[in-house]
Amino acid sequence: MDLVGGCRAFVSVSEAGSFTAGAAVARIPQPVASRRIAALERHFGERLFDRSTRRARLTPFGRDVLPSARRLVQLADALEYDARRARLRPMRVAVPETCGVRELAELAAEARALEVHLEFRVAPPGERAELVRTQEVRAALVAVPADEGVWSVPLGLAGVAPPPARVVHLETLRAGRSGGARRHVRIQPEDDVPHVRDRLLRVRDVVGLPPGQVAVAGSLTEAAAAVFGSADLLLCSAAQAGELRLHWRPVGEVSLARGFGVAAGLGEDAERLLGGLSSAVARCLGAEA
Repeated sequence: MDLVGGCRAFVSVSEAGSFTAGAAVARIPQPVASRRIAALERHFGERLFDRSTRRARLTPFGRDVLPSARRLVQLADALEYDARRARLRPMRVAVPETCGVRELAELAAEARALEVHLEFRVAPPGERAELVRTQEVRAALVAVPADEGVWSVPLGLAGVAPPPARVVHLETLRAGRSGGARRHVRIQPEDDVPHVRDRLLRVRDVVGLPPGQVAVAGSLTEAAAAVFGSADLLLCSAAQAGELRLHWRPVGEVSLARGFGVAAGLGEDAERLLGGLSSAVARCLGAEA
């Protein structure tokens, strides 16, 4: 039987002094209140009300169990309140710096439609999984090799001037090939991970570029500023290049891509991002559909 519903009707009728008024307090029809109290009496095996009078007068048994029934109703109300608060508790997610404000806002809006309230914490790739481990966030979009990830973001080189070819070969950046100042390749912190950085540095060494010509920048802003003021190139996605108004081309010698997966303390948190929100997450990352 519905013990909480029966106790709620019992408490409301006892406090109101009549079945009609008590049902109104409990926001249920009077016949429903009567049926619930009758079921409660059958469950206990004793009468709760003396029905020989017009008023709902408690029996001695009813008076004895009323305090416990009232506590049960109060606990049920507290549980409902706590459950509503828990559902509204923000789910903090660690995300890359490369995620745009508009895309994150759209992701948050789609999540709210699924009754998931997201908050975002921007962090570099080396910290996002650690934030999950220390429970500072509930989930993180972590950097993984592209062939192991849920989302993949192709990378290339972007600069102020349109490149003459459909791809950019690092070997064309060797001293004496371009006839001008030495052009550098700036790697932003999001790509300072082995499966991206090391592959590009191996190509650098193979084609004979000095170490400092292809290097990791301190921040995306620093890297972009260097590119804006020179003929240097930024390793980035096509979406980032578009936001920065740079001309983007793939790297000729190697195929590079960011890969992203989800790390979460609870499987249900990971499922929220991998399920109905997967497309919105892809847009945030600039990933391929």
